[in-house]
Amino acid sequence: MSTGTERVYVARLAGTNVFDPLGDAVGRVRDVVILMRRTGAPNAVGLVVEVPGRRRVFLPLTRVTSIAPGQVICTGVVNLRRFQARASETLAVAELFERSVTLKEDNSTAYIEDIAIERDRTKSWNVSKLYVRKTGRRKGVLGFSRRGEAVVVDVDQVTGLAQRDKNQGAALVIQSFVDHKPADLAAALMEMSPSRSAEIAAALDDERLADVLEELPEEDQIALLGTLRSDRAADVLEAMDPDDAADLLGDLPESERAALLELMKPEDAKAVRQLLTYADDSGGGLMTTEPVIVGPETTIATCLAMLRRQELPPALASMVFVVRPPLEAPTGRFIGLVHIQRLLREAPRDAVGNYVDPAIAPVEPTDHLSEIARRMAAYDILALPVVDPDHHLVGAISIDDVLDHLLPSDWREHFDDDQNADGTHG
Repeated sequence: MSTGTERVYVARLAGTNVFDPLGDAVGRVRDVVILMRRTGAPNAVGLVVEVPGRRRVFLPLTRVTSIAPGQVICTGVVNLRRFQARASETLAVAELFERSVTLKEDNSTAYIEDIAIERDRTKSWNVSKLYVRKTGRRKGVLGFSRRGEAVVVDVDQVTGLAQRDKNQGAALVIQSFVDHKPADLAAALMEMSPSRSAEIAAALDDERLADVLEELPEEDQIALLGTLRSDRAADVLEAMDPDDAADLLGDLPESERAALLELMKPEDAKAVRQLLTYADDSGGGLMTTEPVIVGPETTIATCLAMLRRQELPPALASMVFVVRPPLEAPTGRFIGLVHIQRLLREAPRDAVGNYVDPAIAPVEPTDHLSEIARRMAAYDILALPVVDPDHHLVGAISIDDVLDHLLPSDWREHFDDDQNADGTHG
């Protein structure tokens, strides 16, 4: 293997493009997989590479033929199965950056900001250097406090590298996903150790954590929620879509579910309790109680403004539901729905009630998943209204919730398992 430099720093390697021998792009480096050893320097065994679709896969360093500024060249077939770290593996960026270590020279504490790996004579890659910042602060020439001194030290000149650090920051990991979808961060959390994923979850704000929880498999949802204080868990449940919160709470023991519902705001808890009364595979169990609901006299301009809300899921942003007052579920009598395409074609000052689609019949809370899926396919629609026997709108079912229940419960974990993969990791 040839390298552009003898030493490669992980922070610079992260984000580097990966190419195959023909020059075709494979993906981007997102992390380095490290094996801690009882004696000797930690061993770097592979790269976590983000391939198209923002899926993260494992690329053994034995398949890397060249590392140079701006590019990594690999050979052979890349394993496209989703990467998940083994118990013995540590992710450099996600788990080692910002970890505290003790410098043997003066017994001072420092925090890791970068890691260097080097290839030895046996062609193995080992952690050789650490770029660390000491915790001590000193006064500058103008009297202002400066950050501690940054130094490069040999890896054998520190202790505590393999120890979990309760104070290790999570900001770096969270920042790296700031422009990604919640599903991407959820996938990354599944790659990490349970303790590290709990640290990341604790550092996320309620809204972001709620979005991430909605993208995790049920077992991971329960495990991550269990790491939070009860009051924090209740806040996160309030931030989730009511149907997703109900699904999660429905998997908890009765005593835990009741305790969390008591801690939630009354209006949020009421919506979730209502959803918990329905079977999981029924219209009531699938629906959310927060679609875009308007009165017939609402202008098209106002409807479009409501559909632009960033937090609105794409499926529910595809239409508005028109009802008689009151406008909160359960509403007055349901009139019909209007597709966003129709709204875009009509005058902004027109009343939305003039453009209701008469061809879309609502479903009822007791309708089975199979009937709902059949009707969605027949209507070629992204969401369906749910009405009670008195024709009051009680919620809406979006296509993502239908697919979630039609697919196997562990589909997120095995999304790419059916793709041919060379290698055994994951």
